[in-house]
Amino acid sequence: MQNKLQNSLKKSQKVLYSEYNSCYNGDHSHIQIGAIMESKDSFNRILTLLRKEKGLTQKEAAASLGISQALLSHYEKGIRECGLSFVVRVADFYGVSCDYLLGRSPDRSGLTLNVDDIPNEADKKDDNKLKGSLLPILSKKLLINSISILYDFLLKNPDKNLVTEITHYLNSAVYKMFRTVYSSNSKNQEKMFSIPSNLYEGYVTSSMYRSEADIKDILSTQPSNGHPLAKEQFATSTEQLANDYPQQASSLFNLIQEVETKAK
Repeated sequence: MQNKLQNSLKKSQKVLYSEYNSCYNGDHSHIQIGAIMESKDSFNRILTLLRKEKGLTQKEAAASLGISQALLSHYEKGIRECGLSFVVRVADFYGVSCDYLLGRSPDRSGLTLNVDDIPNEADKKDDNKLKGSLLPILSKKLLINSISILYDFLLKNPDKNLVTEITHYLNSAVYKMFRTVYSSNSKNQEKMFSIPSNLYEGYVTSSMYRSEADIKDILSTQPSNGHPLAKEQFATSTEQLANDYPQQASSLFNLIQEVETKAK
């Protein structure tokens, strides 16, 4: 058992792509949130993040963890590789799971969510009780309803690559906006992210362009893989959208109008 856990620690220095292929198999109950996480530098990055979020100096954290400041500094910089007992000690000290420390889960508790665990926003009845301006609430509903229609379209012809690239593109857009807002407060720790602040915008934007190109290729009449996607299921009209999605179509229409008005 000890050897297996030691191997898990070493694997935290690799990209965990092996779980990727199980994230989408046509059955949405098997899509896992956070099933994939690039963890090349996860342990030392998260180790530093946890210390800074708790407002501790390296000296204070090292004393609490029973090691020297120099050794902790080496761990945080990725110069030295720690043992299993230290991983467990850090997890206990900061109140997180070892999976989180090793980059195997984005949740501090180590939780991996299935789609069935995610609450359905359309079923929430108390949005009007949320704090703050009405604009964020309406904007949220507009976006959620529009995305719901998009994914309903994808269900009509669930091509794995198409779903993967569209999801990556949307995830990237949310990532960019969240990080922009998050980083506006200088007290927030940039160590929450693995990509440096001076590189993330270029990296993520280029990745979005790549996904957009792949999406267009998949949907083209002569895709690079030589297997055209049957797109008859995607045929629709404004009337049909309104009939098929009486509670959501107006959100999509408003989204289209807002985007095009802003873009002109």
